Amino acid sequence: MLKQLANRIKKNWWHIVPPPEVKRGKPWNKIDGDLTLRLEYDQLDENSLVVDLGGFKGQFAGDIYAKYNCRVLVFEPVQKFYEIIRNRYKKNEKITAFPFGLGNSNFSISINLEGDKTSLYKSNAQKEEIRIVDFVEFLKEQNIQKIDLLKINIEGAEYDVLSYLIKTGTIQHIKNIQVQFHDFVKDAEQKMKEIQEALTKTHQTTYSYLFVWENWELRHT
Repeated sequence: MLKQLANRIKKNWWHIVPPPEVKRGKPWNKIDGDLTLRLEYDQLDENSLVVDLGGFKGQFAGDIYAKYNCRVLVFEPVQKFYEIIRNRYKKNEKITAFPFGLGNSNFSISINLEGDKTSLYKSNAQKEEIRIVDFVEFLKEQNIQKIDLLKINIEGAEYDVLSYLIKTGTIQHIKNIQVQFHDFVKDAEQKMKEIQEALTKTHQTTYSYLFVWENWELRHT
């Protein structure tokens, strides 16, 4: 009997002691943040540009477009997910999907496939070679002078991307940065704090939910 009880507790331990991500997500879920804060940008309109890093299946791109009729560039390096986004919006001229990610340089790398948790920083039997394009070079090639909203959900690679944008000064041309930091990267909290400290020089937070979602708005100069 005791062994059966122990096995039952072990199997359902997260109901008794929720893992950190569950506890952190409760305040966010309480306000339905995915459908409120993540879509509330008064300054967006039909002339705005949104860049979506980590498009997955394109839900955010569709939601933000539907609300503001803005132009959306979606970056999804995993072929299966890219095809879903491309087919989903193939008749929408204002949503464009790209089969690569944006990063701090041009390179190819193997990524670990795990649905919406697909990441460079996890181990998994299923892998896929993906392509990353230099963020700054892409903006120059596309003649993009400013980004009204940059959404980043790239499962750990956000630290390298944001550090690069800060280092190159590109960050000053981005009005809003909506980012999800991930804690499974080595020294994640320290890296996050360093980036946040650097961002305070150009941006200010409009909301912040630790390791869930936060938004940084460009300061008025």
